[in-house]
Amino acid sequence: MEFIINFFGSQSSPIIQALYAGLFTWILTATGACLVFFFKSTNRKFLDAALGFTGGVMIAASFWSLLSPAIDAVEVQNELGISSLPSFLPPAIGFFLGAIFMYFLDKSIPHLHIFGKIEEAEGPKTDLKKTSLLVLAIAIHNIPEGLAVGVAFGALLSPEFSSVFTLGSAVALGLGIGIQNFPEGFAVSMPLRRAGFSKFKSWQWGQLSAIVEPIFAVIGAAFVIIVYPILPYALAFAAGAMIFIVVEEVIPESHRGGNVDIATIGLIIGFIVMMSLDVALG
Repeated sequence: MEFIINFFGSQSSPIIQALYAGLFTWILTATGACLVFFFKSTNRKFLDAALGFTGGVMIAASFWSLLSPAIDAVEVQNELGISSLPSFLPPAIGFFLGAIFMYFLDKSIPHLHIFGKIEEAEGPKTDLKKTSLLVLAIAIHNIPEGLAVGVAFGALLSPEFSSVFTLGSAVALGLGIGIQNFPEGFAVSMPLRRAGFSKFKSWQWGQLSAIVEPIFAVIGAAFVIIVYPILPYALAFAAGAMIFIVVEEVIPESHRGGNVDIATIGLIIGFIVMMSLDVALG
């Protein structure tokens, strides 16, 4: 673990750090999707547990890595005279805006959730095939994850927040997102395989869904660096976007197969893993 932190610490810019972290999360998605080469099918219970795990990681990351530091950042700004707002207000505003952003994205882009039927596609009507709609759904899901990683690394450039943000906490967030992306890659590629796609095509589409993460990681880091006073809003924005995805997509999909208890246990384990990473490394 120390090697990983030293590696990121040796990079010259938070934007480069965010890029590497985003690439790491994408690589783990691609690695998880590789399992399609070794399995013809998978147990639905496993997929539901994996989705639950994903939700747990995202919920824990939203609080421990984003909302809590956002509140602490406002308190630091107040101490420095940069702000005089109540410590809860900027995070509350950012959280709401993040959720609203994902709501409009959800309504504006045609997509299909993992276990949905083609007639259940959401967003504008389209002639896109089921494969494209499925990949778009996961891509939407991955946008806030990329933003969260980017904002966490971008915050490191602000010396006044050194007591709030550490390289370890940013690395912990990247690791947590990456870990939950592994089963997610498998969960995306397997339905494609069952739909009749070749193993390579299933893997190709499965890994492609996460390519947005390094892109938005860089965007998030650059935005925070350019306009660093909005850091508390940006952190909470990423948290709101992730919680929207968990509530609107991840939890309902994990319950859709009837394996509610298994999905719930997966969520609890995911929460514990992400919380432990953040506390241990942060």
